[in-house]
Amino acid sequence: MDQSKVQAVADWRTPKKVPELRSFFGFVNYYRRFIAGYSKRAAPLTELLKKEQSWRWSDKCEATFQDLKTAVLEKPVLRLPDYGKSFEVHTDATDFTIGGVLMQEGHSVAYECRKLNETERRYPVHEKEMTAVVHCLRAWRHYLLGAPFVLRTDNVALSYFQTQKKLSLKQARWQDFLAEFDMVMEYKPGKENVMADALSRKVELVNAIQLEGGGQASQLRSNFLSKIRDGLHRDPQAVTLMQLIKEGKV
Repeated sequence: MDQSKVQAVADWRTPKKVPELRSFFGFVNYYRRFIAGYSKRAAPLTELLKKEQSWRWSDKCEATFQDLKTAVLEKPVLRLPDYGKSFEVHTDATDFTIGGVLMQEGHSVAYECRKLNETERRYPVHEKEMTAVVHCLRAWRHYLLGAPFVLRTDNVALSYFQTQKKLSLKQARWQDFLAEFDMVMEYKPGKENVMADALSRKVELVNAIQLEGGGQASQLRSNFLSKIRDGLHRDPQAVTLMQLIKEGKV
């Protein structure tokens, strides 16, 4: 098996607290129907998610965590690509990271994730989302070129990107790159985009980001503003209004 396809999952570090474990389950639960005896195998970890349960990561928990990671990386969850069938690309981005899953008929073919660099972390939300798209399409170009596929993202604003008239140099380069592919871009709400969302939120990547310059207060303020921008770009009515303003129709 090509290790580059599975590295994002293979490198998933041991959870240190409940939110980190929930993030992992958000990813693994999507594939539960393909994992034999899933409920029984996952039981030691699901116990830790109960409200009355105190956090204690035992050897059994670690063994279960490693077992579930292995299960996701094996057949029938992860499959070899079938070039006679269509692909789906699922992507997502957070303030610090991006991730994606290449799929066929509900099965994963490859995974991708990485942290954003200092410049990329200053991008507005829709550009972070587009960074995730471009990164994944570059990684899987050899699978996708020459055949139609569907790109699913949870950011409504991206649906306007390919028809946007005023572009920065960076956006123009992205648009030229996307023009190489025969794809349909579809909006998928975040609550449904669980695989890509979980990969983009892998906790070790977020924890690897060091607070710079203005310190914690500046970072919190930046995160707050980013959440506002994110909310606007995920609201279809707000996106439509902003597009009309850009076109001078309001």
